[in-house]
Amino acid sequence: MTSAPLAARLGRVAGPLFFPVTAYGPDGSVDLDAFRAHVRTGVDAGAAAVFACCGTGEFHALTPEEFRLVVAAAVEETAGEVPVVAGAGYGTALAIQYARLAEEAGADGLLAMPPYLVVADQAGLLGHYAALAAATGLETIVYQRDNAVFTPESVVALAGTPGVIGLKDGCGDLDLMQRIVSAVRTALPGRDFLYFNGLPTAELTGLAYRGIGVTLYSSAVFAFAPDIALAFYRALDSGDDDLAGALLDHFYRPLVELRAKGRGYAVSLVKAAVRLGGLDVGEVRTPLTEPSAAHIEELAGIIARGRALLEKYGQERRG
Repeated sequence: MTSAPLAARLGRVAGPLFFPVTAYGPDGSVDLDAFRAHVRTGVDAGAAAVFACCGTGEFHALTPEEFRLVVAAAVEETAGEVPVVAGAGYGTALAIQYARLAEEAGADGLLAMPPYLVVADQAGLLGHYAALAAATGLETIVYQRDNAVFTPESVVALAGTPGVIGLKDGCGDLDLMQRIVSAVRTALPGRDFLYFNGLPTAELTGLAYRGIGVTLYSSAVFAFAPDIALAFYRALDSGDDDLAGALLDHFYRPLVELRAKGRGYAVSLVKAAVRLGGLDVGEVRTPLTEPSAAHIEELAGIIARGRALLEKYGQERRG
């Protein structure tokens, strides 16, 4: 854990947020050495923060002890260079258990994922996240998606909840997000509440989210092609529309279309791409399944095209 508040550190990041995969060995057990190598590669490449054991990291598939070990490995490997945020989910009692394990492991904060299975009303959701935020000293980001979607009024209440520092949006409803941002700004002037674009391939909607003031985003691509992810981030940030547009047209859109071809591909494709890059992080755990051989071949082609674009635009600017 670092001494600076997580909200302050995330509020001034200059790069995409890194969601590492969880590595497994040939016998299916957690491979902490491979995970550390994966984290180190991301941090050295310029990750702004490490979000361990979240969706891409197969939080759903980890036992509490595995979770604690993986979060601790991320904390030790980053050594305070960037903040480490750990996932927490399920019902309130289990979410609190995971939150306390994350705190013991030295995490800087929590990404609070939707409650398991049940569809709760707004009051129930607010009670759940308030209890989770109060259970530890860790700052908490609430993940809006699936069965945890909030009204603007509820987000105002979340923003006023001690320990809750931000909202990660995984819905993609820009009308709702604009109303949320406006409601919090109006009800809590001066409140530095953080917003994150948390869609599976957030770069595809990066321009749209920036239009409502949301610049922080999670990057699944950073886990397997940090060079492409950083180039896109810098192009978006600097107004380099030519490079950003080329990557959107020939890398990100094809990647999203490939992801739509299989269930669970938001995780298993990322893990396959990490393996394509030379680091054996194992396969996904059931109930997820691996991409087909044809889809992995298609994935390799998409990555190659992305890197070819970086080379092309780099040569043009050098020449």
